[in-house]
Amino acid sequence: MPQMDPAHDLLLLIDIQNDFCPGGALAVTDGDAVVPLANRLSHRFSHVALTQDWHPAGHFSFASSHAGATPFSVIAADHGPQTLWPDHCVQGTDGAAFHPDLDTDAAEVIIRKGCRPTLDSYSAFFENDGSTPTGLAGYVRDRGFSHVVMAGLATDFCVAWSALDARRLGLDVSLVLPACRAIDQDGSLDAAMAEMTAAGVVLSQA
Repeated sequence: MPQMDPAHDLLLLIDIQNDFCPGGALAVTDGDAVVPLANRLSHRFSHVALTQDWHPAGHFSFASSHAGATPFSVIAADHGPQTLWPDHCVQGTDGAAFHPDLDTDAAEVIIRKGCRPTLDSYSAFFENDGSTPTGLAGYVRDRGFSHVVMAGLATDFCVAWSALDARRLGLDVSLVLPACRAIDQDGSLDAAMAEMTAAGVVLSQA
């Protein structure tokens, strides 16, 4: 596994949006604490990409779209189990906007995901069916990146799925743990950490 090379690696900052920060519709504990660390990283790296959850109103993954369903319950979807979430990151709303203190100026590309009404998307690379691309894989390939450094929200969902998909694509992946925060629902953080470690994701403290 190569060392981080800020001049040539891609820094991927995942879903640092208002709805995932304190006061948001799907707040991650201390989610806003990643913002200064993410900014510090983006000032170091020459190549930065951002992802943005971007759901249409009434999205399939919202508990409110299913009669009698409660947030965080799980239903069977065509592509497998689907957690139902509070309405969050609805296109064009303040909740879907990046955290106001996040420095987005360095971003070379912004990938919006979860845009399809009937398909959720955790990974920065593929929708939750595991095959519908977001476009990031093509961008990484065409730009010639081989090592992706990741940070953002939430460690055990969108960050982990992105890291695992990057490994499946043959990329080296480093995860900057201090610049991540987790939901940690029913042991989801331990499970995600174990899966990422087994897949060869480097868990970094710097």
